[in-house]
Amino acid sequence: MKSWHIGCSGFHYRHWKERFYPAGLPQRRWFEYYCQHFSTLELNVTFYRFPQLSALENWYQKSSPEFRFAVKAPRLITHYKQFNDSAQLLADFYGIIQEGLREKLGPVLFQLPPRMNFTEERLLRIVESLDPAFANVLEFRHPSWWEGVVYQELARRGISFCGQSHPHLPDAVIPTGPLLYYRLHGTPELYKSPYPVEFLHRLTHEIEAAEPVREAFVYFNNDIDASAILNGHQLQDYVRELAKDQSGA
Repeated sequence: MKSWHIGCSGFHYRHWKERFYPAGLPQRRWFEYYCQHFSTLELNVTFYRFPQLSALENWYQKSSPEFRFAVKAPRLITHYKQFNDSAQLLADFYGIIQEGLREKLGPVLFQLPPRMNFTEERLLRIVESLDPAFANVLEFRHPSWWEGVVYQELARRGISFCGQSHPHLPDAVIPTGPLLYYRLHGTPELYKSPYPVEFLHRLTHEIEAAEPVREAFVYFNNDIDASAILNGHQLQDYVRELAKDQSGA
């Protein structure tokens, strides 16, 4: 079995109150409660505002030693500047997440805007901007990036191609190295629809069969109606079942 990390894209959702978070549980304890159910979290808040060291250190202190964080890069870099004149911003971003999360820092996710289509110039500008010392992941939102030359360049540079389930994009599992990253946004209703267990089982087997993948990070972003929690638990259960079957336990 590969090493699996299954969690949600964010945790601070008020509509999860009494669907996931117990009534009466104060918001300051929501992260601790989340950590009782999942051992990884994708930090989406850093997409909207530059990460704060105090917040990162707080999450670090409250999580278990084996906990792993994925961190989404600020949209200032990916959407507004689109990696133009962003070297200092990237250096500051990498530096603060490393300082705040230390050994619990996992993949670093860069989500590109839907309007940005593939060109060789854009691909090179992006990949040459990334610090290879980190586990970088690129999530494209325009279908033109599902292209062999993109996969080959990312594989050559040790960058992960983010697979995703999205109403308007391919849902293929695309391995470009030992770390595989997959996001489930909800389909057909974006950020809402729960996934049937059949889809989760198929996805599990596709990831397990992917080479040269050794580690998989899977995050649910269908947060409306707490579908992410339901599906996250279902995927955890199925991966545990497979592990038992393979070990003969």
